[in-house]
Amino acid sequence: MFDKKIWEPVKFIIVGIVNTAIGYTVMFVLYNAFHAGYWMSSAANYIVGSVCSFFLNKYFTFRSKRLNVKEALRFVLCIAFCYAVGYGIARPVIRMTFSPYAKRIQDNAAMILGSIVFTAMNFFGQKYIVFKKR
Repeated sequence: MFDKKIWEPVKFIIVGIVNTAIGYTVMFVLYNAFHAGYWMSSAANYIVGSVCSFFLNKYFTFRSKRLNVKEALRFVLCIAFCYAVGYGIARPVIRMTFSPYAKRIQDNAAMILGSIVFTAMNFFGQKYIVFKKR
């Protein structure tokens, strides 16, 4: 029905919606209800969501048939790199932009921006590095 070039990003978005719903719930509940910090809450989001993401993207999005340690390691490294860059950039940008607002508003906005940057980087990392067709 769809060309592969169109279908992969669509499937990645579907998987992302599932991961986002689960991860955001974990992140915002930890931060706002349990008063966990910015880094702990956002990291918990990616730990929980990444396990789901690995299997859904491996088998559903990119149809990778291999099952090996190298692929799993590349996935973990990709997630960690995208997380560090996405959230590392988002927090200072939001702090400068939203400086008149309360820290809680800044951190919630930074977590949203961080997830956007993370998602964009993660798609390309998974497509061209983690589940690259050999």
